[in-house]
Amino acid sequence: MTTLSTPSILLEVKNLCTYFRTDEGVAKAVDNVSFTVYRGETVGIVGESGSGKSVTSLSIMRLIASPPGYIASGEILYHHDDGRVVDLVQISKKIMRDYRGDEIAMIFQEPMTSLNPVYTCGNQVIETILLHQSLSEKEAKAKTLALFEQVQLPNPQRIFDAYPHQLSGGQKQRVMIAMALSCNPNLLIADEPTTALDVTVQKKILELMDNLRRDINASVIFITHDLGVIAEIADRVIVMYKGKIVEENSTYNIFANPQHPYTKSLLACRPPLEYRLSKLPTVDDFMSVSFAENGDRIIESKAQSIEQVIEQVKVTDHYTTERLATLKQQTPILEVKNLQTYFASKKNFFGKTTKWVKAVDGVSFEVYPGETLGLVGESGCGKTTLGRTILRLAEAKAGEVLFEGQDILTMTPQQLKTIRRNVQIIFQDPYSSLNPRMTIGNAIMEPMLVHGLYANETERKNKVIELLETVSLEAKHFSRYPHEFSGGQRQRICVARALALQPRFIICDESVSALDVSVQAQVLNLLLDLRERYKFTYIFISHDLSVVKFMSDRMIVMNKGKIEEMGTADDIYSNPQKAYTQRLIAAIPKGRLEDIERRVAQEKNS
Repeated sequence: MTTLSTPSILLEVKNLCTYFRTDEGVAKAVDNVSFTVYRGETVGIVGESGSGKSVTSLSIMRLIASPPGYIASGEILYHHDDGRVVDLVQISKKIMRDYRGDEIAMIFQEPMTSLNPVYTCGNQVIETILLHQSLSEKEAKAKTLALFEQVQLPNPQRIFDAYPHQLSGGQKQRVMIAMALSCNPNLLIADEPTTALDVTVQKKILELMDNLRRDINASVIFITHDLGVIAEIADRVIVMYKGKIVEENSTYNIFANPQHPYTKSLLACRPPLEYRLSKLPTVDDFMSVSFAENGDRIIESKAQSIEQVIEQVKVTDHYTTERLATLKQQTPILEVKNLQTYFASKKNFFGKTTKWVKAVDGVSFEVYPGETLGLVGESGCGKTTLGRTILRLAEAKAGEVLFEGQDILTMTPQQLKTIRRNVQIIFQDPYSSLNPRMTIGNAIMEPMLVHGLYANETERKNKVIELLETVSLEAKHFSRYPHEFSGGQRQRICVARALALQPRFIICDESVSALDVSVQAQVLNLLLDLRERYKFTYIFISHDLSVVKFMSDRMIVMNKGKIEEMGTADDIYSNPQKAYTQRLIAAIPKGRLEDIERRVAQEKNS
């Protein structure tokens, strides 16, 4: 926060209304929103998908697609250093283009879709610099390389010449940050800049943004659905729900004494690390929503405190120990022995591989019936390749994968088809997992047709409807297409499709990493409920150690294709043996009051 005793205002949003015309009428995405951003301050805006937080930021940037969207009313007042105040809603598109990138810059949620795939990363940053600053191309290149160094990109010259697809997610995000900072903006808007990144990369990005904010004395609007992340970076928090601001306070007060039931639910939805729960609290545990005759939303509180709700779902360590002991009395359903999966990274003139990437390098473990085994590690550690190799979606170089005593790696295609009925996978991105031209009913029915399940179309359709209801969707959704659903709903559809073949073993590959914490809680609760109801066995893959700890009986920590550490989920968190695991745990945003107090004190003394 700025060291001035009376910080000056940089941006005022007054009674902002941004609407979208739809077939069903006008959707009030942002409904009478007002807030202020001071110079040198970081303001966090939190809420679920559909809360209006991203539309608020796009309104400030005047990037609302019209039609169907439009700013219906309100003011967005930008305060210049010289005392001039400009309403960004009223200025022309040409003048607004001068503000974008120069005075106000934005880091978008998904860097892969924000960066142009046909231009090198360096040229894209140079383009921004040349547009807003009177520099030569040579000077712009020198500044770009300096920015890449500033955002701690390895080998800036290589990154300059690289195309977006040649970089990791964290590297692409740093290129976006470099581009946003290239003209020293006064206001930086970061829209979910760390969603789906590893916790270690996320921690570095948050520290980087905070340090750069201090260096150029910029203000930041940081948008996220995760209050744990907000605790790491924000001075003040705005909580949005269905287009409205429901609560606004300092970060410390939001965590110490949340007032609105929706804020309480967002805090409670995060998987805890200090204790174990039988299920995660959800928004429904804290509030009920009804509608008045005039269409206004009526919110009623259900619980007085977060502690009240948590106490009802806490389980003892004794329960966890007993459960694992019972599971281990059985014969393992899956045994992986010295598994190796290599990919060619370099070939000579004759096409012979001269260099390999050892994605999975001598991994061995077993999984017991009814168990959830967690696989955790950073991107590139081999966890996803391991899951795909078990299913023969990636071919192993050596080793054994025994499912109920049969080696999957030596099976014929016909034998493999039978096994795949019993071993299913839920992929990370539900949208790319579903055929956009196929209704979700037919998508769920397709595996039944491939494996010849049920006597006729009617029986299959009835089973699909039963599965939709199992994952808290409705029969009327059968004939809808994937684009008509939210991210959380699409993930539930993928769960329903995985259940269509009545499998005994399911691999969940980063299946909740990009979901809101509240929707994530619902999907995790569903997976646990299905495990108990149908006696499923899971391998749960994630880079988020807190999610893996909540879901898993035992946990494997992977690093560079090898198993770094293996044990019970509780033991690994409370007593990690390896430095790599300790680093992963230290990087998790915990949202503890003492950490927020310490950060606030450091800000005041700086």
